[in-house]
Order: sequence, then C-alpha cells, then structure tokens
Amino acid sequence: MTQKMVEQYQAQIKCLVALDSIIFGFDGEELKLLLVKRGVEDDGSTWSLMGGWLRPDEGLEEAANRILFELTGLTDIYLEQLYTFGAPHRDRVERTVAVSYFALINVTDYQERVSHTYEAHWFSMHELPRLLFDHGQMVEQAIERLRYKASQHPIGFELLPEKFTIPQLQKLYEAIFDAPLDKRNFSRKILSTNLLEKLDEKQRGYSKKGAYLYKVNEEKYQKQFNTFLNFLPNGGT
Repeated sequence: MTQKMVEQYQAQIKCLVALDSIIFGFDGEELKLLLVKRGVEDDGSTWSLMGGWLRPDEGLEEAANRILFELTGLTDIYLEQLYTFGAPHRDRVERTVAVSYFALINVTDYQERVSHTYEAHWFSMHELPRLLFDHGQMVEQAIERLRYKASQHPIGFELLPEKFTIPQLQKLYEAIFDAPLDKRNFSRKILSTNLLEKLDEKQRGYSKKGAYLYKVNEEKYQKQFNTFLNFLPNGGT
C-alpha cells in the first residue's frame, strides 16, 4: 500500500457500524416483537431493538449472531439481513450506520432465556411503544419482508414449536398477514406442499375429537426452502 493511499484512508471520517435485530415471535395467538431498554433511550417510554456494535475482526453475519446470542442466549435461529440505514443524523450521539436483521423465534421455547442484563419485553405488533431513532422504520420494513417471504417460502414454521396443528399454523399466518384466511383453502394449500408429516398424536382440548399434530419434514424443508413455492398466493384466499 502506498503512502498516498494510507493518507487518503487516514483523512476519512470514521463511522460506527451498529447491528440491530428485529426479533419476531409467535405466542400461539399474536405476532410479537422483542424489545429492550439498553440505557441509551431518551426516556422511560422509549424502547429499542436488540443491537450492538461491529468489531474490527468480525464480518456482519458473525457479529449479528454474536450480538443476538449475547442479548438473548439464542443460537441456531433464523436470521436474515434486512436493510442498511445510514441517514446522517439517525443517531444523534455519533455518526452511525446500522445494518438491520430480522429473526424468527418461538416465544414459548425461548421466553425464559432472554438476557437479564437488559430490561426485555415482548410487545404485540398491535401495541408497540415508542421506538428509538429509526427503529420504527426498521420494524415496518421487517414486517413487509416477513409477509413477502411467508407468502412464497415456508418460513413461518420457524415461529412454531416442533409439533403443531393445522389450526395453529393457520392462526400463525393470520397473525403474520393480519387478516383472516379461509380454513378449507388454507389447509389444502398447506398440505399440498408435502412439507408436513402427520403424526399419530392429537392435541387435546382443541375439540372433542382433538386435532392431529403435524411436524415439518426437515429434509424436504431444507431442500425446498429457497424454491419459489407460491406458498400462500394472494394472501392465502
């Protein structure tokens, strides 16, 4: 590297890189968002997405997974890069570019593992509090991406427990799209993907006869995940 090139780099203003995760969960009834108080909020009514800083020796994916683990104790979950936010004054403290990700977890499985270092809380997507900086914009883009991906790929299964019923699956997709779905058409389209295995078990308490439980065929799921499935065309109607 020449001295002139070194001087050009040194003359540039340094910029911080933050990584923020929009963490969606499903509690069986509602789609929820995991938010925290990190001590940088303007006041007691402002909440933040989970996030942290990029280290000099890390790639973006590595940093995103590390931060998510540090804040939640979660590993091996669905995490996808969403968008980069770089408005000059988005962070009033320091010039910061934020790379956002969205993650999908099952609330029932992981709610007890959230780090106690920060005040964390699950919020209904219908009752979100005031969010820090441009985090509200990040959430809006994340739900749009989630709905698109859920309509084309079997991404929704990431939000469910290992065993589930078709009515539970329908309730999940109704929560994602925030709209009712026709029961008969939904069941037909879901089963036509051949991604589900029907078990010899029933969920008791749902009805007198009980609803059969299903699980995802992992081999087919991995094979077809990136295939254009037209999973729920036209919102599932």
